[in-house]
Amino acid sequence: MMFFNRHAWLPVLLGTTLALTAPASLARPNGEVATATSTRAPAVPALVNDLEQRTFRFFWDSANPVNGLIPDHYPGDSFSSIAAVGFGLTAYGVGVERGYITREQAIERTLTTLRFFEHAPQGGSEDDDSGYQGFYYHFLDMQSGKRFARWTEVSTVDTTLLLGGVLFAQSYYDRDTPQEREIRTLADSIYRRVNWTWAQVRKPLISMGWTPGGKFIPHDWEGYNEGMLVYVLALGSPTHPVGADAWTAWTSTYSRSWGEFQGEQLLNFGPLFGHQFSHVWIDFRGIRDAWNREHDLDYFENSRRAVIAQRNYAIANPAGWTGYGKNVWGLTASNGPGGIIVEGNRQHEQFYGYTARGAGLGYIVDDGTLVPTAAASSIAFAPELVIPALQEMTLRYGKYIYNEHGFVDAFNPSFRAHTLLRSGKLTPIGWVDTEQLGLDQGPIVLMIENWRSDFVWNVMKKNPYIRKGLERAGFTGGWLDKATGKP
Repeated sequence: MMFFNRHAWLPVLLGTTLALTAPASLARPNGEVATATSTRAPAVPALVNDLEQRTFRFFWDSANPVNGLIPDHYPGDSFSSIAAVGFGLTAYGVGVERGYITREQAIERTLTTLRFFEHAPQGGSEDDDSGYQGFYYHFLDMQSGKRFARWTEVSTVDTTLLLGGVLFAQSYYDRDTPQEREIRTLADSIYRRVNWTWAQVRKPLISMGWTPGGKFIPHDWEGYNEGMLVYVLALGSPTHPVGADAWTAWTSTYSRSWGEFQGEQLLNFGPLFGHQFSHVWIDFRGIRDAWNREHDLDYFENSRRAVIAQRNYAIANPAGWTGYGKNVWGLTASNGPGGIIVEGNRQHEQFYGYTARGAGLGYIVDDGTLVPTAAASSIAFAPELVIPALQEMTLRYGKYIYNEHGFVDAFNPSFRAHTLLRSGKLTPIGWVDTEQLGLDQGPIVLMIENWRSDFVWNVMKKNPYIRKGLERAGFTGGWLDKATGKP
């Protein structure tokens, strides 16, 4: 694969005329938005095509070829994020379809990864295991594959994101060859081993995680967030399924999140990753559970509204941060300048390190740090808003925030203090991160591909466990009914 010189591509990419199809939504007379699925492939601007390729390369370049583990952050020394591995396993399929790598290369890397997770030690020790009860530690040592440190937990949601990639591999590699049969067998074994009912310490909800020393984390997956995928996979399990009451209990906690923010009525979650992660693997367009039917929208439309609301927040810019506007926006979990307080003209500014930045009903965490993945990973929901944002951020800041692996994780045009930084560096445009995070890179490449071809969504529609989980949660309509011949 050949890339442009790091900065020489800017005039070429930004000089490309935007050629967008009609947005995947239609305005209703009352101002609400109804989703519509187009069968016509969108015209892809050069910048988006380039971003997908560069972001894919993050996973291919950063993974440990011996065990398939992908770092939490890169470049530099890092532990592995199991969620990043799930995104990477899925990205390899995109790489095959786009011609970035061969199918044989993807098979080899996927087999290496699945063999590691199949044979990684499971047990209750503090330091010598990779997971417990079929789940895995949030962070693993990049070399040994064991628990990275005693502060990291066996994580139900990060295991779920790993499983998204595992189940993608199970459905994508469908040929009758020894290697692809082995992929399917390993993927099935890894998924079947997860003991979801063990994690229901406060039934019917599912706990966020467990540690050998502290035992179960005293919090469950509730409220609206990325935990949606946890429940779908727990319901779809052929070996340790949770009861259907788990989904009812999960959606019953939505009430605190439903309401209006920045002119949009939606199920709120401030950081945009909560509106993106589950949608990487599941096409929620047109399928509805009982809560959706009661509120006359699907989760895809809800995510679209979240994107619009966050853009509206940036336009309003209540804190007066530098750069915010209709084409420069995006708040989600990311790195930042660090735990720094700056006294200045606006009296008191606090800047955070890594935190879940976001804007929503009852939740504002905003220190002027902009996160490109927040916009880029929303391209499937609102391409007519996202593509101009990507182009504008690249035009203004690209020399500093766009490199061989796409956008850096975050940047802050408001931060100008000359002080010791926890991460990143100070540049003429303000603070700029020097890393990319696997957790943020994954949704970029995968949601770009879903927008342009429905590829990941279509692969996952073939997976029986995904289908079973959705049906047990009460989803009907759309592609679920079409596959079963229902009217």
